[in-house]
Amino acid sequence: MIDSNKKHVLIYGDAFVDYIAEDQSNSTFTTFLGGATVNVAAGISRLGASSTFITVTGDDATSEFVREELREEGVDLSFAKHENDKRVSGVYVHLTEDNDRIFHTYIDETPDIQVETTDLSMEAFRDASAFHICSGTMFHLTALQTTWEAVRLTKKFGVPLSVDANIRPLRWESEALCRETIMSFVEEANILKLTEEELFFLTETDTLEDGIAKLMPYQIPVVLVTAGELGTFAVINGIMTHVGVEPVVPVDTTGAGDAFIAGILRQIHLKGQPETRDEWIDYISFGNKLGALCATKPGALSAMPRLEDIEE
Repeated sequence: MIDSNKKHVLIYGDAFVDYIAEDQSNSTFTTFLGGATVNVAAGISRLGASSTFITVTGDDATSEFVREELREEGVDLSFAKHENDKRVSGVYVHLTEDNDRIFHTYIDETPDIQVETTDLSMEAFRDASAFHICSGTMFHLTALQTTWEAVRLTKKFGVPLSVDANIRPLRWESEALCRETIMSFVEEANILKLTEEELFFLTETDTLEDGIAKLMPYQIPVVLVTAGELGTFAVINGIMTHVGVEPVVPVDTTGAGDAFIAGILRQIHLKGQPETRDEWIDYISFGNKLGALCATKPGALSAMPRLEDIEE
C-alpha cells in the first residue's frame, strides 16, 4: 500500500491568527497561530509525517510570526507564496458555557491577495500522498479558481483528495452560495469530513440517516461525520458504521476536528490508502483518539497532539 516516492501530505489554505477567549466571559483573548488548514498541516507534522503547506503571507511582523511558527512545527513552506502587501487574516473565537467554540468576528485586510492558479507547482502535487482543503479556499473568487485547479492536479497525478466542509457562515455572502459551492466539490472528494451540523446544513436535512442518504448519489468513497463524544459515523463505500471514542472531559473543542483529520492523513501518508473496511476503521479510531486528546487542552494549534501523547 505504501508509495515510497510520495514525499508529503499537501495542504492548501489560509494562514490564520486565532484570538481565543481565555474564559467564557469572552472579554480577554490569547493569540495563537491558527486556521483549520494550518492546524492540519502542523498536526500531521507533530505525528511524524511530512506536511507541505500552500498559502500566502506578507512582509509584516504577523506574517513573519506565522512563517516562523510553521517552520518550528516542521511544516514545509517551499511551495508557499510571499506577497509583501499580504496581511494574514484573524478571527476572534468565543467560548460557550459548554466550552464549544464560536467563530465570532473575522479580520481580513487584504482579501484579494491570494494564491493564484499560476502559483501552484506540479511538483508539489506529483509528490503528494494526499491533498487536503476546506471551504476556506472557496468563498473568494480567486481562491475558488485556485482550488479547482488544485483539484484538477490531484486527478492528474492520482492524489487522494480530502475535503473538510469546515463551514464558517460569516465568511459567505449567503447560506445558499455557501451550500452550492461546497457541494460542487463533494463529488470530487475521496474523503469528505464534516460535523453533524455541517451535514444537516449541506443536505438540508435534520437527521443523520437522511443526510447520509442525500450524499449517497455522489458516490464518495469515504464520508466521515464527526459527532464529538459519540465518535465518528463513517460511510465506507456506501456502508455506514459507527466508530466510537473513549470519553474525555473537554476543556476546549477548538481544533478537535482538525486533529482528527490530521491523524487520518498521517496514516495514509505513512501506511498507504486503506484497502479494506477494517483498515479504515483503524485509521478512524486513531483520528478519534487525536480529536479527543485535542479537546482536553485549550487552544487549537497549541492543543494538536504529538505522537508521544498517543503512545502515553
